[in-house]
Amino acid sequence: MANRSVNKVILIGHLGRDAETRYTTSGVPVTRFTLATNRRVKDPATGEWKDETDWHNVTVWRQENLGQYLTKGKQVYVEGRLQTRSYDDRDSGQKRYFTEVVAEEIFLLGTRGEGAGEPYEGAPRAAGAPKPRPEPSADEPDLSGPITDDDVPF
Repeated sequence: MANRSVNKVILIGHLGRDAETRYTTSGVPVTRFTLATNRRVKDPATGEWKDETDWHNVTVWRQENLGQYLTKGKQVYVEGRLQTRSYDDRDSGQKRYFTEVVAEEIFLLGTRGEGAGEPYEGAPRAAGAPKPRPEPSADEPDLSGPITDDDVPF
């Protein structure tokens, strides 16, 4: 186990702008967007809670039809890996580094203002995404409603 490593990222956030899909010279689609995640922190000086936002650059390969659904404000689940690339700055000639999340799975959750976990109707699934569950039959209970204290066994 000593020679194993893990590079996995899971994010749930809102898109900061519409996704852009471009094509490599060989015709492979590449979709890019920014994702905002928020966290609450307590200001040590005032004791007040405030929101802090982190921005993530996300790249999706070979999913050309997904870009049309990734619009500003949509809430998405992204699972992938971190990748850092370097390039030489044209103006200064210095080496610059760029870190991004290379997404392997994306699920559209909803738009800003909708509850987390509400499905976005008509949205495609990214590669490897599980198929949606079928509607329950008359013989099985409907588990799609909210969970209450009576549902929890402890």
